[in-house]
Amino acid sequence: MKGLQQGSSPWTAPKDGESDSDAPVFSRLDHIEALTAGVYDTLVIGAGINGATSAAALSHAGARTAVVDCGDFGGCTSQNSSNLIWGGIKYLENLEFGLVRRLSLQRNELMRTYPSAIQEVRFFVAVQKSSRIPPAAMWLGSWLYWFFGNCHTNPPRIFSRKQLNKEISLLRSDRLRGGLCYSDARLVDGDARFVFNLLRKAVVAGAVVANYVRVADLHFSSDGVWDVTLEDAIGGSRFHARARTLVNAGGPFADQLNELADFDSDAHHVYSKGVHLIVDKILPADRVLAIFAEDGRMFFAIPFCGKTCIGTTDTQTTNPIVEVTDSDRQFILENINRHLDLEVPLTKADILAERCGVRPLVVSERDSLNAADWHKLSRKHKVEFDRSRNLVCVFGGKFTDCLEVGREVREKIGTCGLSLTQASWYGEPGASARSDTRARVQQAKETSEQAGQLPWGRLWRIYGELTGWIADRICADPILAEIVIPVEKISRAELECIRDTESVVKFEDFLRRRTSLAQTHSDRQLATLAGIKQAGQILFGDEAEYRYNEYFSPRVAVDSKN
Repeated sequence: MKGLQQGSSPWTAPKDGESDSDAPVFSRLDHIEALTAGVYDTLVIGAGINGATSAAALSHAGARTAVVDCGDFGGCTSQNSSNLIWGGIKYLENLEFGLVRRLSLQRNELMRTYPSAIQEVRFFVAVQKSSRIPPAAMWLGSWLYWFFGNCHTNPPRIFSRKQLNKEISLLRSDRLRGGLCYSDARLVDGDARFVFNLLRKAVVAGAVVANYVRVADLHFSSDGVWDVTLEDAIGGSRFHARARTLVNAGGPFADQLNELADFDSDAHHVYSKGVHLIVDKILPADRVLAIFAEDGRMFFAIPFCGKTCIGTTDTQTTNPIVEVTDSDRQFILENINRHLDLEVPLTKADILAERCGVRPLVVSERDSLNAADWHKLSRKHKVEFDRSRNLVCVFGGKFTDCLEVGREVREKIGTCGLSLTQASWYGEPGASARSDTRARVQQAKETSEQAGQLPWGRLWRIYGELTGWIADRICADPILAEIVIPVEKISRAELECIRDTESVVKFEDFLRRRTSLAQTHSDRQLATLAGIKQAGQILFGDEAEYRYNEYFSPRVAVDSKN
């Protein structure tokens, strides 16, 4: 496929009787080549959650859209969230009722439109004797929170100390006064996967998207068009893309991009470093435990892909690139050990993976913050618009309000002389697609005994209608039902789907963002995981050994012969 034409989709042309999902192809080089073809209606810089929603909204509205990111899709901040979709119950303490109401309604919309990928989860809040918030206030707050969310979830419940211990038997009862539970939601398969699926929505609508493409320079020319100098971080070549409008969705790097674009925005970011540690499962998989850390902040133990994610820290930093420190680990481990009566206390040796990123918090140039003010900052977003140069910048935000970000960006870009529609651009496939996919899966199961062992529910959550393509491939060649990575039941057909449709450039893309393998296994476990090298052969071909060593050599001692 030589390049992409204006308004075309990067999927190969379907045969008679096939749908667009039957023959997917995603060539990164084709997308990079297409970036230089003509003038785009809009160029989105950044392929995190804000960039993905902006691209999906704009491309489905009819804008010729391009997206670039200096790293992989869904990287940086968007791969280090808590994986929670929540209305911000903690903002009630600051009396931010309007924000809580908006976030709760947006949570509800995500739950309705992504019923498989985003599911309700119960939060069990342990109220300690030393709690700074009176139990009565927590109880009333949980009901207010429920009403703000239009009673969309299961109602709150209050627990005595004995009842809470029955629900969460590991809690240290000597510290408890009682507890309560309420509901929010979580991303079942993780944040980065959700981001990629939104980008896939944009691609299906004709968007051109390229990972590992860095913005080297921005220039607004006299003819009213942005001239953007881009650099391929993999191949090293430099080239230009042109666009009538620009969307800065750079997340924590938005301020630097604004400086490059010479945009003097009112808002800017301050950063809060958040760290989560992933350990083997210590709590039931269907509930979140919320406790108060010794400094009074909320602290969570969250179910994640069969493991438990614990944290988080909340440390002010001036650098958008952060790392986990020993003090971060110590803070998290001390707090979880202090509140849970584990048979053996958790230590650093129990950490399977670490999630570390910054939360970009929005402040005005006029704000003067002290430490107390900074800790009260909420995760609200702000969209600024430089009408004179058709530049939109997204500040802040979180997964819960991603749909609102997409709508606001589309509205701003729509005032720049583009004729945009109000087409649907998010959500899981409808009943007809589900029924069609179910029939194709059933045919695959009848063709191959191994196909019956595949996790079709997970495949549907992750790949949607492409699940039917996976099933069709197995029908055509039953050997593709072979399970290559047994621990997650990842088949050869699924790996080929990832290879052909998801622009996987590095092993980390596959292990960290397209799957959760790097979040549920230690580096040492991963290096020798059954099927990992075979998966590399399928994904990278002749580059498999190079990509394997590129990822694992800095982490563990590897034997290239085995």
